[in-house]
Amino acid sequence: MCAKSTVGKKAEATVEEKLESLYILQRIDSQIDKINFIKGELPMEVQDMEDEIVGLETRIQNVQSELTELEESASERLRIKEETKLQIQKLEKQQGSVKNNREFESISKEIELAKLEIELSDKKLRDSNEKMTLQVARLAEAEGALVAKHEELKIKKDELTIIEDETNKDLEKLQAQSDAAKANVDERLFKGYERIRRTYRNGLAIVSVDRDSCGGCFAKIPPQKQLEIKQRKKVIVCENCGRIFVYPKDQEQEDLNRPVEEAPKVTRSRSKRARQD
Repeated sequence: MCAKSTVGKKAEATVEEKLESLYILQRIDSQIDKINFIKGELPMEVQDMEDEIVGLETRIQNVQSELTELEESASERLRIKEETKLQIQKLEKQQGSVKNNREFESISKEIELAKLEIELSDKKLRDSNEKMTLQVARLAEAEGALVAKHEELKIKKDELTIIEDETNKDLEKLQAQSDAAKANVDERLFKGYERIRRTYRNGLAIVSVDRDSCGGCFAKIPPQKQLEIKQRKKVIVCENCGRIFVYPKDQEQEDLNRPVEEAPKVTRSRSKRARQD
């Protein structure tokens, strides 16, 4: 019976290989996070300023439209006022040639109504002028704010451009490395990795043990668990913060190169004195 061919089949990665892949991905993503931190909130600030500029431009358009309506209304009221004055002059001439008191009183009432119309026009003109004065002030304020905001936006954009010029090449390179590293990570572990990264502001999902403590939350790790982490036989998470522990190869090499501390020698006199005590 022929043995089954294994050509084309990729052996499943060991837990140690999976954790090492996660550790490599975390190091790359942390460098990306560092670059994005250097950029800070400038992109969001630029976007907010652009939104404010759109708002100011809309406000200016609205004020200008209101000013146009007020000017048209004032112009129409002036026209009515002038026509009413001409009507009064005409009525006064007619009043001089009436034949009886009834016609005289009728024309007098029309003149009186026309004069009231002129008074009303004057009042509306005053109101319109007051409103126009207020709108002109609002327009000047909005236009001044728009100019200032454009200047501020230019400064922020220049800052962002400088930072992006300095970091974009590195960021693109790191992003490509991150995408390549993701291909080597177990899908289930990667989902957990992404979930943990979203949980913490520093984006740390994969940590090592540092001075007997979790490298993420600094909770103390028992010696037995530290030993299991170093064995790399299973995925172990911090019971306090949920981050995934790794024992990276570079840390292992450092531990191997670290000199072993020698126990202090006890002199014969000290030893003798100790026995006497």
